[in-house]
Amino acid sequence: MKKHILLSLLLLFTLLPSVWAQTQTVSGRVTAASDGSALPGVTVLEKGTTNGVTTGGNGEYSLNVQPNATLVFRFVGMTSQEVPVQGRSTVDLQLRADQQQLEEVVVVGYGTQLKQELTGNISRISGEDIQNIPSPSLETALQGRAAGVYINQGSGKLGQGINIRVRGAASVSANNQPLYVVDGIPVTSSDLGTSNAEPLNPIADINPNDIASIEILKDASAAAIYGSRASNGVVIITTKRGQAGKTNINFNYYTGFSRPTKIREFLNAAEYVELFTEAIENVGGNPETVFARNGLDINSPYDQNWGEEPFRTGSVSQYEISLSGGNEKTRLYINGNYNTTDGILVGNEFDRASGRFNIDHSIGDRVRIGTNISLIRTLNQRVSDDNAFSNVIQLNALPPIQPKIDPETGDLNRRTLYYNNLIDQRDGFNDALTYRTISTGFLEFDLLENLRFRTEHGVDFLNLQEELYLGRQTQDGGPSGYGYNSQLTSINYNTNNTLTYNALFADIHKLELLGGFSYQRANTSTASVEARGFPSDRFKKIASAARITSGSSSETGYVFVSYYTRANYVLNGRYLFSGSVRVDGSSRFGSGNRFGAFPAASAGWILTEEPFFGESNILSFLKLRTSYGLTGNAEIDNFAPLGLYSAAAYEELAGLVPTSLPSEDLRWEKTKQLDIGIDYGLFNDRITGEIDYYIKNTEDLLLNLPIPGYNGYTIITKNIGKLENKGFEFVVNTQNLVGTFQWNTNFNIAFNKNKVTDLGGNTIFGNSRGLGQIREGEPMGVFWGPKYAGVDPQTGDALYYIEAGSDETTSNYSLAEDQRVGNPNPEFTGGLTNNFSFKGFDLSVLMQFVSGNDIYNMAGFFQSVNADYFDNQTKDQLNRWQQPGDVTDVPQARYLAGNGAGRSSRWVQDGSFLRLNNVNLGYRIPANLVNRWHLQSARIYVQATNLATFTDYDGYDPEVNTTYFGRSNVNLGHDFYTPPLAKTFTVGVNIGL
Repeated sequence: MKKHILLSLLLLFTLLPSVWAQTQTVSGRVTAASDGSALPGVTVLEKGTTNGVTTGGNGEYSLNVQPNATLVFRFVGMTSQEVPVQGRSTVDLQLRADQQQLEEVVVVGYGTQLKQELTGNISRISGEDIQNIPSPSLETALQGRAAGVYINQGSGKLGQGINIRVRGAASVSANNQPLYVVDGIPVTSSDLGTSNAEPLNPIADINPNDIASIEILKDASAAAIYGSRASNGVVIITTKRGQAGKTNINFNYYTGFSRPTKIREFLNAAEYVELFTEAIENVGGNPETVFARNGLDINSPYDQNWGEEPFRTGSVSQYEISLSGGNEKTRLYINGNYNTTDGILVGNEFDRASGRFNIDHSIGDRVRIGTNISLIRTLNQRVSDDNAFSNVIQLNALPPIQPKIDPETGDLNRRTLYYNNLIDQRDGFNDALTYRTISTGFLEFDLLENLRFRTEHGVDFLNLQEELYLGRQTQDGGPSGYGYNSQLTSINYNTNNTLTYNALFADIHKLELLGGFSYQRANTSTASVEARGFPSDRFKKIASAARITSGSSSETGYVFVSYYTRANYVLNGRYLFSGSVRVDGSSRFGSGNRFGAFPAASAGWILTEEPFFGESNILSFLKLRTSYGLTGNAEIDNFAPLGLYSAAAYEELAGLVPTSLPSEDLRWEKTKQLDIGIDYGLFNDRITGEIDYYIKNTEDLLLNLPIPGYNGYTIITKNIGKLENKGFEFVVNTQNLVGTFQWNTNFNIAFNKNKVTDLGGNTIFGNSRGLGQIREGEPMGVFWGPKYAGVDPQTGDALYYIEAGSDETTSNYSLAEDQRVGNPNPEFTGGLTNNFSFKGFDLSVLMQFVSGNDIYNMAGFFQSVNADYFDNQTKDQLNRWQQPGDVTDVPQARYLAGNGAGRSSRWVQDGSFLRLNNVNLGYRIPANLVNRWHLQSARIYVQATNLATFTDYDGYDPEVNTTYFGRSNVNLGHDFYTPPLAKTFTVGVNIGL
């Protein structure tokens, strides 16, 4: 045993010199290639091991390694490098900025941050991704590009309001739209129209081609800096700015045409007469008599396809010229844009002319000033007299046996079964003309080396003029014409004042402190007048009217006062911490509840920056992060806590009547949100992405509760109820091929579950014809009504389930209990984008998908109801029950018998869809050819939007949400004569002069 020990010791001492010879000390200094400054906190690893150190304050390091080792240098924002030691004792290195990482600088509230150091969840969309997409509103260009952001256009009408939900709906009665911030200033984004037509979309005033980036703040850590207005998320829009260097002049132009994504098929004349003859005979009637009683000729020679009459081939054109450039002191960006679009609906047009002037100027080394000025003129020619039961889509209800043109007069037929809305489109108009400026000015002053003061002042001035006229032959304008004029002025003033401190301590402590104060005042005034008695349809101004029938004026406004602070701390380049608090005061709440505090905290850990992690050929980046915070919602009526009165004159005597009860105890609606996320990179970041899980709990819901009308009031606003959203988000970005042929892919998918957990025992009902309700324990807008069970094969009677969970059916509609029959909220949404490039060619393909939501086609009451009314029917009604033994889901046709005509799940359908949202194929003309033409660059392209839609929904389009019946949070997923989206084809050119 002793001999063995001695031999072992002898062998150990023999081998020690050789072991010592296998390691050596390598030292050196790491600096920035841009200016030679030292880089502290750089990770220096011996490749293939966990052996590593970080550089000190002067960028120096020292490490024992093998003589043949390779050193790996990594630093946030810099390109990683590998350097063989090759026996050297000193290895100095200069790291260069990683342009890809620099592009990942994201805009956050009141500042910017490296995405790698973010502890919150922010989706970023580059301005390049949404340029030249032929849509009046920029929101449509965001569809399918951001996980957890569900965008529903509602219909194919131009310039209309668009629903955006960030991680689900967070309120029942208050607004669910996100806060929009343009160049640091919150802007007006809600409908301000007063003519009771389709809601307007103020965001459509913004030129998408002016946008440099859009950041969508989704979790509490990112959004809580906006406090009481961030529970629905925040959309930060940053416009383009000039860069030092050569002046660039660019000209862009595109033009194209559009068609509906789908035109539904209705019965032709022969089918119509056959079906309704049968329906009348089935109830013992005489078809010729009943037809004649309704002004219809059963032997009519006409076969009018009314289903195509609401539509036309639309057109779109856009012209744009921009200039950008400057020097180290002064930089500017100038843009002029004109867009004109004729929609696919008769009478629907949209024109926007805009100009932008952004300038930045440095005064010495410590002072910077700048301004962002935009001027916009928008004309939205809406569908004339557009309301629930008088709109152009309802032309499809007219019998095909009645002609469009009256054969006796040669004019539009005024003797149709229902009103011929084409008369409105010819003899009426409904124009919304907007003049708007969104402008800001700022001053930045470096008080100390690390301390910066910034003050910015902005105004969003909006003037909306609505003018409506219905001619003497129109249904609502006859017999002498009807006119409506309104003038609205909205002034939204905002100032932000911030102090920002940035410092690096002891080489490893990176700290950013922000403190600020904001003040916002918004005032809106309106005046409107209605008149009748016009001498002819050539005189359409109110001054020509014989009598003023009504007039009104109003003024409203609100004030927000805010104080906020935020701290971001990074330790050793890998331990990340952030915290913020915002205190908001709002005039919208009672004196005892005007102020609220909204804190948030978050943390992150970049594991791949740890020396022990080592060098991996697979996992190139891994960050764990979590956040928790409180945000709010104050989007209620400006005077909700007050008892209000309205003027009520009687026999020329002035008077007042109460219109709303006071709710002085109203307080902020609050949303608590937890987010747990992972950011990852694989194979040297050839694959990157994010995984997030979140829980959003909203409490103290600002609920509009109905109350008994016998006391003169109908609704009171109270803080009652709770709401929950929870879900997962997945994002994957891949560089599939690099080199001459490049192929990149982005895939995102988000799952969200929404549930109302408490309503204080209340149930909120939507429209009486609809199915939407707000119920405890159910998703928002859940469909609730009798469940359709098909058709009795022996009798042709429509059947309904008597109660939930039972197979027992009845043909007696009144015996069928209401039950849950659908959910308008999607189970998951997302998008898939593939970008290809080869030499001068580039191709981008975007697929968008929505799954698991239901749609209630309310128009089925009239157009898919087995000839219960004389409305023309959809083709599927030909599959009706006709004799015992027939198996079908269409009941026997019985005129005015109500067989299957009741409100039920009969018209609830799966609204899932996959849409080929955008395809863009371009070619960059080679430089040698471009130079011959004395140009800098040139690209030509062809583009298609909404090219193909795959869905089981048999309505016009699955992307619907009617606005006719109000209460959009309750009547989700309802389709009532909603027009389809436009399928648009364009060809364009981008020229650098």
